[in-house]
Amino acid sequence: MHVRMNTQSIKKEKKFLSTIATSWFATAVIGQWIFGSYVILFYGTAIITGQPELWNKVLPHGYVPGDSTGNYVVGGHLLITAITIFGGPLQLMPATVKYWPGFHRWNGRLYIIAAFVGAITGLYMVWIRGSIGGIVQHTSISINALLIIVFAVAAYRKARARDFKNHRIWAIRLFLAMSGVWFFRIGFNCWLIVNQGPAGFDPKTFTGPALFILSFSQYLVPLIIFELYRKAQAGSGKLFKRAVASAIILFILVMVVGIIGATKDVWLPRIAESLRAW
Repeated sequence: MHVRMNTQSIKKEKKFLSTIATSWFATAVIGQWIFGSYVILFYGTAIITGQPELWNKVLPHGYVPGDSTGNYVVGGHLLITAITIFGGPLQLMPATVKYWPGFHRWNGRLYIIAAFVGAITGLYMVWIRGSIGGIVQHTSISINALLIIVFAVAAYRKARARDFKNHRIWAIRLFLAMSGVWFFRIGFNCWLIVNQGPAGFDPKTFTGPALFILSFSQYLVPLIIFELYRKAQAGSGKLFKRAVASAIILFILVMVVGIIGATKDVWLPRIAESLRAW
């Protein structure tokens, strides 16, 4: 009887942990699709209306007159961002794999290609085109780009080998690494809301300890929590499962605050501005 009750308790803990993880994913999808709509409408409208210089309202070196190569690279990076921010979540949804396997395969191939292009163009924008922040942020972005490439190769190789269990694990890692810039944005907005303004960094140079920590946390924290989640689901103790669940809940709260802040202060105003341009 005791063994049966213990087994039922473990199942309940796993189910609860799975539910929390699903809630995290749903929150991320909503936030990312709001961000994706902003990218398409704001940056796309600037191109269609012949005002690419509007990019500089958000990206200090977004559009540089006379630098056609650099402008195309930035434009390509923004296009890749839009593709992956909508295609990534769809790729991880069980319904997509079950009911639309053909779409899943082709969307996966596109996502892998986009991962490589996005990583390379990101490195170009940081080290050649120039970007805000200091050497610490640039190094962090470079590590993120390298992780994206490594995870993309691993996910592709596992799919080719029809090792779909491990393919999904690497695909999730790739999704988390690809979402690094988005995690930075919502983390940054959450930090501003909690501190009621800039704190721990210089808003003019966009450098400082708070941003240094956030620049590495943007991909390391999601990846670490994912690995802890996998360990908890594999059969660790009840206390560990609850600790991981608590960490995910805290992550969700940070995301919600950051999404609301970014949507209210940045994304929606830019979307409204783009719609008025039409």
